[in-house]
Amino acid sequence: MLLPIDPSLGVTQLPFCASVREKKSMSDSLVLRAATAADAAQLAATIAAAFEQYRGKLVPESGAFRETADAIAAELAKGAGAIIAERNGETLGCVIVQEMEGDLYFGRLSVLPRARGLGLAKRLVAAVEAEARRRGLAGVRLGVRVVLTENQRLFGALGYRETSREPHPGFDYPTSINMRKPLPPLPR
Repeated sequence: MLLPIDPSLGVTQLPFCASVREKKSMSDSLVLRAATAADAAQLAATIAAAFEQYRGKLVPESGAFRETADAIAAELAKGAGAIIAERNGETLGCVIVQEMEGDLYFGRLSVLPRARGLGLAKRLVAAVEAEARRRGLAGVRLGVRVVLTENQRLFGALGYRETSREPHPGFDYPTSINMRKPLPPLPR
């Protein structure tokens, strides 16, 4: 459940924010928050900028290049969610989430090039895991391209394990790896 910070402004805070945000008194604080439909254009722009490094390198081309603000807003309206990482009101990264088969699936994990190397991707993944726990879900899932071995190593280091490989439509060989991390039940 999203907790209102200031309902009159329509701003919400995810319950995990306090544990993953820097000191509130810092002028350069990083905040992770739930996205709303009003953030759709910023989500699309962040995804496009973060995935630009893969343009022309993935076969088939990443669907991230076809993301639009309207498509993201529609997914959010259908029950998907998103988490935005901001510093001083500037979006630095984001991730899209959707419940899938008793787990929380995340995709489009995006960090702007200028914000890489700060551990932001790990913090976004930790936020996804916290949200899955809050929802009482059994685990977290993701898909990663076979050719993106650096991303696979990151997810493996975070406890994700390969569950299967599958081809994209029109391919007769695996192009994507599905990974999952089981979440232990919270102590009662």
